[in-house]
Amino acid sequence: MSKGKLVVISGPSGVGKGTIVKEVLRRRPDCALSVSCTTRAPRNGEKDGESYFFISREKFEEMIKEGGFLEYSQHFSNYYGTPKFFVEKKLCEGDVLLEIDVDGALNVKKSYKEAILVMIAPPDRETLRARLRGRGTEEEEVIESRIARADYELSKSPLYDYTIINDDLGEAVGQVVQILEQGDRK
Repeated sequence: MSKGKLVVISGPSGVGKGTIVKEVLRRRPDCALSVSCTTRAPRNGEKDGESYFFISREKFEEMIKEGGFLEYSQHFSNYYGTPKFFVEKKLCEGDVLLEIDVDGALNVKKSYKEAILVMIAPPDRETLRARLRGRGTEEEEVIESRIARADYELSKSPLYDYTIINDDLGEAVGQVVQILEQGDRK
């Protein structure tokens, strides 16, 4: 029986999910970050069991058949998924944060009803567009496709337990910490 809460963080690209998760973990070092499995090769500096669990395609497909994932998807030619064994182990120790896309979050909710879904939203489309441009890593057409994807992702907000507008980083982090501490749904 788990004693911790599973809090799933989602939101459009560029909204600040990763920064919020890092800050929440800094404020709540007792909270664990879920580690996903992938079939892709490790990139420079990535560590197995920390960045991802790097596994073979055969092992991943075996885990799918055995119901070993809370959610999984395929991007390009690689699988990515949230392993049940890891999340369940960490939930026995305390709270767990999971940072995944909207579709994955909704699949987690189907298989783990107690999951608390938190949508991180931008103050508005123009702020999101400015943040994406500010990264300086993508062409304008990629930015526009991310904005279009954001519209889809944000349309799923009513299916979430909470929506946090990331207008002020400290406030957004504080709201996630408060959700962890209270654990009640809206």
